Amino acid sequence: MSRFTLPIIDKNSPFQNEFEPVIHDLITHVRSAAPKSVHSIYLYGSVARREAIVGRSNLDVTLITSAPLTNKEQTLINTIKIRFQSKYPQITGVTFNIGEAADALQLESIFSWGFWLRHCCVCIYGDDLSERFGDFEPSWEIAKNMNMDIEEWLGVYIKKIATSQDMAVQVEQQKTIAKKLLRSCYSLVMHRDKGWYDHPVLCARKFLEYYPEKQTEIERVVLLLKGRKVPKRSVLALLNEFGDWVVAEFNKIERKIG
Repeated sequence: MSRFTLPIIDKNSPFQNEFEPVIHDLITHVRSAAPKSVHSIYLYGSVARREAIVGRSNLDVTLITSAPLTNKEQTLINTIKIRFQSKYPQITGVTFNIGEAADALQLESIFSWGFWLRHCCVCIYGDDLSERFGDFEPSWEIAKNMNMDIEEWLGVYIKKIATSQDMAVQVEQQKTIAKKLLRSCYSLVMHRDKGWYDHPVLCARKFLEYYPEKQTEIERVVLLLKGRKVPKRSVLALLNEFGDWVVAEFNKIERKIG
């Protein structure tokens, strides 16, 4: 085994007590919403890693289906998000990442779905597809598959923030795009650092080991991540300027490594 093989999340330890009832209820609701389509259900993020903070962490879910969700099933899944946000104060919300089993097992998906399921998720129901893959090593292929869509994310969230009329909503949007941006920054150095980090602050620290000249920009993005109320004009300037640099750096590395 290579000394650079990436770790997998513990599949055997119990989840944090505060989140156990949410997880059990989630399984029940998802199976009820799409009984014929659900192949397997996974957790990722802080709850999966047993690092969640009550009242501050999201419940992040990967749902693998055996067939595309119908419009009715998709509506019921969206209803789960709304219901859980009001029912369980220990979480800030529920996020679903949905894909089909056939797509996840395609050879061309090995560095996207394969890596994601093997190293970022914990199966809580169904046939665990992570067992179909071996352990991965850090690579540019993984990095770009995980975060090279940052340009698309920036376009969406710059527009959302620009049109937001509610500071509370703007702050949540800032936190979401800041998290994505910091993870994308680490993806720029993952192939050199030979590791994998999901926590955005850790991503920022490792990124700065290779790009210390970006200290100021990273500090400002971390302020957004922490929910600081920042004037809209300043937020948009940061996302446009630093975001453009990150996108350009992705393209530069892609041209070099391919």
